Amino acid sequence: MSTTTETYAPLPKTPLQEFWFYFRQNKGAVIGLSFIVLVTIVCLFANQIAPYSPLEQHRSDLLLPPAWFANGNSAYLLGTDDIGRDILSRIIHGARLSVFIGLIIVIMSCVAGVILGLLAGYYGGVIDVVIMRFVDIMLAIPSLLLTIGVVTILGPSLVNAAIAIAVVSIPSYVRLTRASVLNEINRDYVVASRVAGAGVFRLMFIVILPNCLAPLIVQMTMGISNAILELAALGFLGIGAQPPTPELGTMLAESRGFMQSANWLVTIPGIAILLLVLAFNLMGDGLRDALDPKLKQ
Repeated sequence: MSTTTETYAPLPKTPLQEFWFYFRQNKGAVIGLSFIVLVTIVCLFANQIAPYSPLEQHRSDLLLPPAWFANGNSAYLLGTDDIGRDILSRIIHGARLSVFIGLIIVIMSCVAGVILGLLAGYYGGVIDVVIMRFVDIMLAIPSLLLTIGVVTILGPSLVNAAIAIAVVSIPSYVRLTRASVLNEINRDYVVASRVAGAGVFRLMFIVILPNCLAPLIVQMTMGISNAILELAALGFLGIGAQPPTPELGTMLAESRGFMQSANWLVTIPGIAILLLVLAFNLMGDGLRDALDPKLKQ
């Protein structure tokens, strides 16, 4: 009497399963993604989670330290500022503003950069030279200095700051898209689509662009962290979000005079900015490892 053992080949992974397999190898990226998911949930339900309105003033509770300090009050977990506003509520709404505005900035700059990069890479010639020389001029100027210049022209406000950051961020997407298009344009599938009669629009946006998305997704993730930093920098300089808007950079600017007497007013928004930027950078590293075939192990 004999027994036979049947062996089965493992089922191939779906693209999503393969992506998650490589992404989770980077523990830092998983931590960053978890933190971003948590922040997103807090941002979506900020009005329900925040204990107070970010603009509500409690005149009897000025400059209270965080609750774990000796003179802290459990009603204000992270303390209050110089006019009695709850810092935790302002941090929650400030994080929502930074993340959502950062996302809008990235979408605006990515759309414009991808279109210009596709035109430069696909047509080449004079169009390529004009676009890339314009990009080179923008890259020759320090990004923060150029952003300040654009905001100064448009006028200090949160909307103008977002527009300025989006404009300054366009060159990175143009160069990345152009390089990807030049790498793909002579491949067999593109030539076959052209021979089959595909039009220019279809070749650029349907055939070539989907194969250029992996580096663009990574760049967009990093772009959100850069947008958060630059938005905070403009707010700190007084040409971004204007008081009493609960924006992290503006909160830092408002608390400069209390660095010695109430250092938590500076420390807490600074830590919030640090954690947001670090989380997006860690997730970007994981996306790069998961989407780039050369980095897969």
